[in-house]
Amino acid sequence: MSKPTPTLDRREILSVLFPDPDDYLFITGLAGSARDGAGLTSDGDNLYTMAGTMGAAVPMGLGVALSAPDSKVAVITGDGELLMNIGSLASVATMAPGNLSIVCIDNGCHGETGGQTGHTSNRTNLAMMAEGAGLASVMVLETGDQLGAAAKFLTDAPSPRFLQVRVTDGPPTDFKRNMNPAQCRTRFRNAYLRAR
Repeated sequence: MSKPTPTLDRREILSVLFPDPDDYLFITGLAGSARDGAGLTSDGDNLYTMAGTMGAAVPMGLGVALSAPDSKVAVITGDGELLMNIGSLASVATMAPGNLSIVCIDNGCHGETGGQTGHTSNRTNLAMMAEGAGLASVMVLETGDQLGAAAKFLTDAPSPRFLQVRVTDGPPTDFKRNMNPAQCRTRFRNAYLRAR
């Protein structure tokens, strides 16, 4: 069965999914998802973007969620980055934090290395993998008319939640984020401590 062609623009979804971004601690994957997260939060203190650690966003988000159980934690990652460490979904399901949402922005390609076709453009189904791992709630967002339901899913569905967002292969948010890792680590640590 062929998948429908994505129509969502990644630059327009996060502000709908997270209308109150200050209420969250965000961990993003690298590259496009990092820029999307920075655009959502205006590169805020409550955002920690990964760099050079492909596959680490979900485990990092799991650690933050477990250590700050009274905070809402969201991971924003990409399909290629998630597939580098797909087993982390099993760890999330086993530890079952009650405050973690994972949003996978799936553009079906590897944007950072030239736009090569990714596995999710073919037969790989991330939602089925999340279900198989045992996550409590899984949803696929493919069309604009599902955005409201997806936002409600992120607040109301049992946690941990996995939302796969199928988007076009267009560019990420045009936002120049702070690339100083020491500054980013310190400011996120301070936001984390305030949120606990």
